[in-house]
This record gives sequence, structure tokens and C-alpha cells, in this order.
Amino acid sequence: MPKVAGLGHIGIWVQDLEKMSDFYQRVLGLNQSDRGHGGRTEMVFLSARDRLSEHHETVLAPGGEKAPQQISYYVNSLDELKAFHQVLLRENVHIIETVSHGYALGIYFLDPEGNRLEIYWKAGRDVAQPFKRPIDLSLPDEALLAELDADLRGQHERGVAEGTA
Repeated sequence: MPKVAGLGHIGIWVQDLEKMSDFYQRVLGLNQSDRGHGGRTEMVFLSARDRLSEHHETVLAPGGEKAPQQISYYVNSLDELKAFHQVLLRENVHIIETVSHGYALGIYFLDPEGNRLEIYWKAGRDVAQPFKRPIDLSLPDEALLAELDADLRGQHERGVAEGTA
């Protein structure tokens, strides 16, 4: 049976194409890989990778009334996650919460039109989901990693007590 390999791209209906394109490029660091008309509307195509590796991961198009539940981007290191946190603070972006999911640390925030976004770092732990706990990204890396390990131990201990581990 065939299966998907991962998230390809997501499309977002926007009210202000220029403002949203600026946000995703300036704040998130995405690159505009293309821009053009799809039928009657102009669209902006954005990617974190070069155009040949992944032409686009995000498409912005004016119109529509429904937005996605959330859009999640990942980074490759805890340092990058912390750097993004500083960028979001500096840009006065509405941060909803910073959390541990056990397997990842993430920042939930809103773009200028209120779409819910997440930037996360995969921490290399296997914690059953759903799991969410607030974290403080100003803590030293060692403290954050110790909290992740404690979450993993705590979940394992709960599983043993319940007879599921």
C-alpha cells in the first residue's frame, strides 16, 4: 500500500498578500521561490530550501475564508529554536506558548493575519502523544534537555504503573 513520505506544502488564504509574504520571508527566513497567477489570483510560493530541492512548502493566495488549523516548521537545532524565539520577541509577534511535547520543543505563535504557526525542534526522544508542558526557552540547554529526559522517565514510570510500558 502506498503512503506519503512527509508534508509537501501548505496553502494559506490571506487578506494582504504583500504583508504576509514579507512576514514569512523576513521573520521565518523563507525564500520566495516563485510568484505568479493561478487562474484569477496572484500567488506567492515560499520554501526553506533551494528551488530545485523543494520548489515550495508554503503558498500564499489572496481570498478564501478558511485558514489551516496550524502550520508547523521544524529547525535542526535547539540553538535555532532559541534564535527564532528571540526573533519573534523582537518582531513583537504574538507568542501563544512555548512547550515541550516530549519528543520536541516548540513555539506556537500567530502570523499577522492570525494563522497559528509552530516552529519546533525534534529532541530525539520518544514520548507518547498527546503530551504538552510549558517550557522556558531562556533556560540553559542542559536544563531544557534534563526536563525532556525527566518527561520521558515520568511517562515511562506512569506506563509501568499502568502496565503499558
